[in-house]
Amino acid sequence: MEKIEGIERENGSEEDKLSFKDGSICGYDSLHSLLSANLKPQIFQEVSRLLLGLNCGRPLETIVLPESAKALSSKHDFDLQAFSFSADKELLREPRVVRVGLIQNSIARPTTAPFLDQKKAIFEKLGPIIDAAGASGVNILCLQEAWMMPFAFCTREKRWCEFAEPVNGESTQFLQEFACKYNMVIISPILERDVNHGETLWNTAIIIGNHGNIIGKHRKNHIPRVGDFNESTYYMEGNTGHPVFETAYGKIAVNICYGRHHPLNWLAFGLNGAEIVFNPSATVGELSEPMWPIEARNAAIANSYFVGSINRVGTEIFPNPFTSGDGKPQHPDFGHFYGSSHFSAPDASCTPSLSRYEDGLLISDMDLNLCRQLKDKWGFRMTARYELYADMLARYLKPDFEPQVIFDPLLHKKSS
Repeated sequence: MEKIEGIERENGSEEDKLSFKDGSICGYDSLHSLLSANLKPQIFQEVSRLLLGLNCGRPLETIVLPESAKALSSKHDFDLQAFSFSADKELLREPRVVRVGLIQNSIARPTTAPFLDQKKAIFEKLGPIIDAAGASGVNILCLQEAWMMPFAFCTREKRWCEFAEPVNGESTQFLQEFACKYNMVIISPILERDVNHGETLWNTAIIIGNHGNIIGKHRKNHIPRVGDFNESTYYMEGNTGHPVFETAYGKIAVNICYGRHHPLNWLAFGLNGAEIVFNPSATVGELSEPMWPIEARNAAIANSYFVGSINRVGTEIFPNPFTSGDGKPQHPDFGHFYGSSHFSAPDASCTPSLSRYEDGLLISDMDLNLCRQLKDKWGFRMTARYELYADMLARYLKPDFEPQVIFDPLLHKKSS
């Protein structure tokens, strides 16, 4: 999509800015489309090289998807893009190409609607998008954080806990049918209710195997306490460590949302052997957008794996205004969830992002051989000093820790 219909190129005035559809960038659905429309082709090519990198020395190639997937995209009005990451040809290993998909979406009913209606509408919205992924041959599909509900954790109202489900609840059952139908692994991030442990709530990603079986789960390691993100009102830090799930299509892990701000969290999944790490998220423009294209890409580079970053879209209005102790007046929404889901590769290349305001499906072929090739090239594992880091962290955790600071002896000496 190039530009929102009816918006003029001249957009410097406040009136023009107000005319842009919610979530656009100067009338465009993404930074990539803005640059493409306003730069000369040769300049755009060079800017893209700097912003998106090169995969094995070449720009990413697009994938031709089946007409049935395109028809679903057109009929149900969701962004559909597809790209291919390659790896160098090896003499002793065959290519290990896996097709991976990310889904971003807005809620489907107002937050004032009955809860069952809200959840049912989300299921109905996602069905055609998952069908498009299946028709396109996607092997592994990841949904956004808490996909089966509005992201109500800003409100601190406990009634939203009703959306919580056990691991084998209705959201899992809904996705298990698609997993079996399309021979697809599906990552389903939900609000979990642990019925065996006092009905405690967790922010959890469930990994559904390509036969519809539940492979396992991972609970969010890092819980934000910043601005409107009052999530610790509902759930606390997870207790599942940094598991990597060996599936029919590769070794995958899930670094849920706020965990992307913690480099050691990314590192731990890499040390456990992950080849693809998914980052299902819910984050808003004012808070995090400058960080969004950087953190996951850096993690892919530093840990020699692929990263799939998913963010929901839209502005969710809640019935009761709230504050968060940050001096801002009460307000009924988080702000705009800016979508922009994308893939990053270990060679520093990445795809263009999905729309900032539309539902979307992003598909990527990735040759997992690239992970080892980049480990061999850069030697990050070999040159890391884990023993030094471990010693430093062990000392830091002690109550009597003192930072290793060497002072200039002349710094505080009085002048004679």
